[in-house]
Amino acid sequence: MGKNRLEAFSDGVLAIIITIMVLELRAPRGDSFGVLRPLLPTFVGYALSFIYIAIYWNNHHHMLHAARKVNGPILWANTHLLFWLSLVPFATAWMGGNQFAARPVALYGFVLLMAALAYYLLSQCLIHHHGRGSLLEAAVGGDFKGKISIAIYAAAILLSFANRWAGFALYWVVALIWLVPDRRIERILAREAAGEGGFRP
Repeated sequence: MGKNRLEAFSDGVLAIIITIMVLELRAPRGDSFGVLRPLLPTFVGYALSFIYIAIYWNNHHHMLHAARKVNGPILWANTHLLFWLSLVPFATAWMGGNQFAARPVALYGFVLLMAALAYYLLSQCLIHHHGRGSLLEAAVGGDFKGKISIAIYAAAILLSFANRWAGFALYWVVALIWLVPDRRIERILAREAAGEGGFRP
């Protein structure tokens, strides 16, 4: 099967997720900057979640760009990923609305953890479908960032119950890790376009 409908559907869902999150930023009454202060926790949560959705969109786009085809398991794995990402607005609102209390912060981390696991599952389904030694396997590589992110999420969830701010800070650490550009897929696709071959993870 072609991948165009999967990409279009995923882009639409991610756009809706961002729309839902921004709707949580309700404008307060009053024209002074002071009335914005109560919204600060909600905005901080929104900013982090926006970054995460942008990271997923960017990496999802690059990974599918390296893919040539999809099958049934890939469609379900992609839907599984979108399910967990669709819970980000709820987790964000609960966390910001409760001043980053321990349980909401832990739940936020759990949603991020499950999304990361779902993304890893999707990448493995794509690699399996395209075969070992494929362009996609070379582009994804060992997925060091994905594996270290999962470990940090798990640590942050546990840490949230002892120190909610430390746990929340670790979510920012993961976001910063992913904000550092990884040009692997772009380099490999460029080499393929130039006809060089010999892909190396």
